[in-house]
Formats: sequence, C-alpha cells, structure tokens
Amino acid sequence: MRPVAVEVAVSRPADEVFAILSDVEQNPRWQRGMVSCRWTSPSPHGAGATYDQTARFLRREIVSGFRVTDHEPGRRVRFASVSGPFPIVETRTVEPLGPGSCRVRALVEGDASGVFRVAAPLLRALVARSVRSDYRRLRDLLERGG
Repeated sequence: MRPVAVEVAVSRPADEVFAILSDVEQNPRWQRGMVSCRWTSPSPHGAGATYDQTARFLRREIVSGFRVTDHEPGRRVRFASVSGPFPIVETRTVEPLGPGSCRVRALVEGDASGVFRVAAPLLRALVARSVRSDYRRLRDLLERGG
C-alpha cells in the first residue's frame, strides 16, 4: 500500500505538541476509532519502548503491539507494529515555525496482506481519510488548549 502523508500547522509550541504526539496514551483523545493505548515498557519511552493498542476499524476491534523504533526528543518519533493484522509504521515529526506554532507531519506506511490485499486501494483511501481527520482533530484540540 502506498504511504499516507499528512501535514498540519498547529498554533501551539512545538515541545507541547511533541509531548502529546510521542505519548501514545494520549492517542485516544484525538484518534477516532482508538479504543485504548498503553505503554507496556517502563519510562522513559524512547527508542525500544513498547505499547499495545486497541482500535476499531471497519467495525472490527483490532489489537496490535508496537515498538518505538526511532525517537528524537522534541522532533521525531517512529512506531512500528510488532503484532496485529496490519504491518504498519507511523512517523510523526514536529517542526517549529516560530514562537507558539509548529508544523506536524505524519507518514503512515502499511501493508494490506492476506484477505485485505484485494481491498488495498479501498483500505488506503479509508486510512488516508482517517489519518487526515485525526490530525485535524489533534490541531483543533491543541489550539483549544486541550
């Protein structure tokens, strides 16, 4: 499946935005369909940290395990699935734009395998729409002070 790339400008300080993006336990606050995320490794949660998530997608509950594969504090974090039905890698990057604002970029890469392979174009469209919507929701939440 082709990667899905999203970019939003957020009127909040970059360090504050990165704190939310890099703490997966915050994901249910801004990702629609996310039921739960919880760290399964002790703090600090840099490269090598692990977490489990439960999400609803296409009316199914999907449980997956993830590992932080790259972590540049304040700038970039990358998560890769280690279990679950969809191999996925998500990279979240924050770039300061000036005092009190930043740009957030997300790149979601996945592989529709097995029975989902035939539906890959439809799945990509659904994932793209969902990811765009989630990052707009994140922007709106942060700009309201949430």
